[in-house]
Amino acid sequence: MSSRFGFRATLNCSYAAYIVQAAVNNIAPILYIIMMREFALSLGQVAFLMSFNFVVQICVDAFGAAFTDRLGYRPCTVAAHFFAFAGLFGLGLFPYIFATPFTGVLLATVFYAIGGGLIEVLVSPIVEALPSEHKSGAMSILHSFYCWGQLATVLISTLLLVTMGEKYWFLIPALWSLLPFANAFFFMRVPIRHLSESHERAPVGKLFGMKIFWTMMVLMLCSGASELSMSQWASLFAELGLKVSKTVGDLLGPSMFALLMGVSRVFYGKFCEHIDLRRYILGSAVLCVVSYLVCVFAPWPIVSLLGCAVCGLSVGIMWPGTLSLAAERCPAGNTAIFAILALCGDTGCSLGPALVGAVSAGVSGKFLSFTGEAAGLHAGLLSVVIFPTVMVVLAVLLRQHKEK
Repeated sequence: MSSRFGFRATLNCSYAAYIVQAAVNNIAPILYIIMMREFALSLGQVAFLMSFNFVVQICVDAFGAAFTDRLGYRPCTVAAHFFAFAGLFGLGLFPYIFATPFTGVLLATVFYAIGGGLIEVLVSPIVEALPSEHKSGAMSILHSFYCWGQLATVLISTLLLVTMGEKYWFLIPALWSLLPFANAFFFMRVPIRHLSESHERAPVGKLFGMKIFWTMMVLMLCSGASELSMSQWASLFAELGLKVSKTVGDLLGPSMFALLMGVSRVFYGKFCEHIDLRRYILGSAVLCVVSYLVCVFAPWPIVSLLGCAVCGLSVGIMWPGTLSLAAERCPAGNTAIFAILALCGDTGCSLGPALVGAVSAGVSGKFLSFTGEAAGLHAGLLSVVIFPTVMVVLAVLLRQHKEK
């Protein structure tokens, strides 16, 4: 290990890792509508791919703590980046070399989902173990880089599509694949601390015996569902449901969603010592409910897109805030806390978009096509309001628990 690398380099690599995860989760949704045209994919297949990404990540989360504690953070983190590289590069290649394009997209999804799942399990505890005065603020800043990565993914990819033309779409995931490839080599060199250096490890069974931890698990599930349902479907919702152009929809929908989500996380990261995290989560959950309702029921597309953007502001603190609360209340949980909560969060990331797709299909009577009825997408997004509503109830209970 080179002495010129310190913990600041570790933190920078961790930031880059969350940009990689943002690319993993957001490149494909931008390109799905092009793939639907080129490879004759149905909206049902697209909905399956969205959910399948997070199903694979859930599987990685389920076993992540066991083999990462055994093998170590470094080799697993490096492997995560190489999996992400293979998946992103393969997204533009595999559909052309497999007899069935959908099979190629599915295989690429498996690779980058494994990488994304490992990054989620590993990077948060790596940063949690670094020397820091305000742990919750550091966690919020870390997760803000997912937002900046999502924003960059949407803006840069949209710009490339406009300048190069949609027929060269396959170059976009190939270019993004260079980031995890390079970051893998940096993670081979930077210093990495293990959480066990700071806390005595507690058995996993003890975590499940704590009521507060079950509350955190449900909060994480609802956080993932509230965030990903909007971010994964916003592009298609704008084009099919609101009838705006793809460029306008991506810039005013997913882009603003990511920007405001990042603003929320940076705001908390900078001023965390003056903010009651439980109250912040409660207010964010209420705002999330309102933003979904505005997005669905607004009579004008521009107002619906504004609701989409405000949704990003509302969900910003949910995921990192829940992780921080759990780490604060269960400091001896070690990597298992982050793995279990990542599993719950990714379950929500899969369940939320899947619910949107299923309700959309049920309302329409069939999976939507470009000429089909788009009202089902409004109903699909409306169904997701259940998740931030549950968060409102749990956040109130957390406030009462703190007061007691």
